[in-house]
Amino acid sequence: MAIVTLIRPPSVVGRFALTLNRTPPLSIAYLAGSLSAAGHEVQLIDAVGESLQAMHPGYRPSILVNGLSVREIVARIRADSQLVGISCLFSHEWPLIRELIDAVATRFPDLPIVCGGEHATAVPDLCLADAPALRACALGEGEETVVDLVGAFTGHKPLAEVPGIVFRGPDGTVRTAPRARIRNVDEIPAPRWDLTPIEGYLENGFSFGVDRGRTMPLLATRGCPYQCTFCSSPKMWTTRYSTRKPALVVDEIEEFVHRYNAENIDFYDLTAIIDREWILEFCDLLDARCLRITWQLPSGTRSEALDEPVLRAMYRSGCRNVSYAPESGSERTLHAIKKKVKLGRLEESMRAAARVGLNVKANILIGFPDECESDLRDTLRFILRMARLGVHDVSVWTFSPYPGSELFDRLSATGRLGRLDDDYYASLLSYSDVSGAVSYADALDSNQLQRYRLAGLLLFYGTSYLTHPLRPVRSLYNIATRRYESRMEMSFGNLTRRLKSAASKAAPEAA
Repeated sequence: MAIVTLIRPPSVVGRFALTLNRTPPLSIAYLAGSLSAAGHEVQLIDAVGESLQAMHPGYRPSILVNGLSVREIVARIRADSQLVGISCLFSHEWPLIRELIDAVATRFPDLPIVCGGEHATAVPDLCLADAPALRACALGEGEETVVDLVGAFTGHKPLAEVPGIVFRGPDGTVRTAPRARIRNVDEIPAPRWDLTPIEGYLENGFSFGVDRGRTMPLLATRGCPYQCTFCSSPKMWTTRYSTRKPALVVDEIEEFVHRYNAENIDFYDLTAIIDREWILEFCDLLDARCLRITWQLPSGTRSEALDEPVLRAMYRSGCRNVSYAPESGSERTLHAIKKKVKLGRLEESMRAAARVGLNVKANILIGFPDECESDLRDTLRFILRMARLGVHDVSVWTFSPYPGSELFDRLSATGRLGRLDDDYYASLLSYSDVSGAVSYADALDSNQLQRYRLAGLLLFYGTSYLTHPLRPVRSLYNIATRRYESRMEMSFGNLTRRLKSAASKAAPEAA
């Protein structure tokens, strides 16, 4: 048996970002479950959950850090730990994680440190070069890899025999054989929520979706079969898409209700619904349990299986919020980014979802490298149609070239990105920060892109509120009372709390 410390780092967020950054640590809870099943002892440090209200200045003036400080994290690491694993899911967190790696190594110079997640998977050689104390990067799905890494660092096998890693060898970095995806996802050990500060999230309404009471996160599927060029999922997960048995998903929900008094479930899946029969079976089983919960799909999902009978079954079983991911209203752009979606079919599904009583959100992404103003005008027209259809919310994000994506590789190869320094990592946060945009489109400068983003938001909400005049009143009431119904309401509430927390911390320092 080994003693392993897993660290979920603080959340790094744009000062004016309309995002929800306080979410339970699903990834390291799963890793802890696999390590525990293999007989190891796990210390889990959730830097966000252990200091939910703390806000610190980030590595750039436009950035805030939510959670424990680096010094506080290092102070919590057990002295008898034999391996430290740090999760780096988002590339904009890397400068902070690099600092954390250095601080851990300073206090524990002989303690092996490994890193996993989408950033480590996308650019492992860069991570090892940037952080001299980092011993290895785990690529892709981590449950089996982390168990093998413990065996390697405790002397049971050489690192070179661990599939799916890049490690620091005597003559440079070494990439081992690829690791196959886990085929039977139903056999993956359950997340160890008991090792996390989960009650803080439950009590305070912090989750990925809309606050509808005590909310637990859940994965019903793994991976995504599509290959959108702006997404790093194909490199992280490959295009293998696996679903859990609906009955086992409902079993997990029932356990959350009994153990944690859960009132709502957030599905964190990359692509939650593809199979019509799967979702209908899930809804029927959930109905039969009479658990009296709500559930939501806060990540953007596909529309092909979501016709009106399916949407009615979802609502009947407790679904209240659903997000779609059209990304663009331009057919030319959709083809260029390999987004296989039919806008007409999508509009029918969104109209039906609103009709059956679901709160509907749509995700739009603008500023792709090949886009021009005519594409953005098509997207504005699509945004207008969504408002008229009854869609409740829209996010208008701007494209950022994320490591691991096809477009990142293309922009890197053409010299468009240059050096991946802290300015680059900070720029990735502009996608959700309403105070400004960074353009990677040859035909659009950053100011133009920002104007189109603001125009999209104003067009959508102006039209939505004119055609549904009670909505703005209800939204203001919900924001004031923190009884949210939509992601927009919760995002504005979260932004207000974030800025107040940052201001209260800055006031004593200025004094």
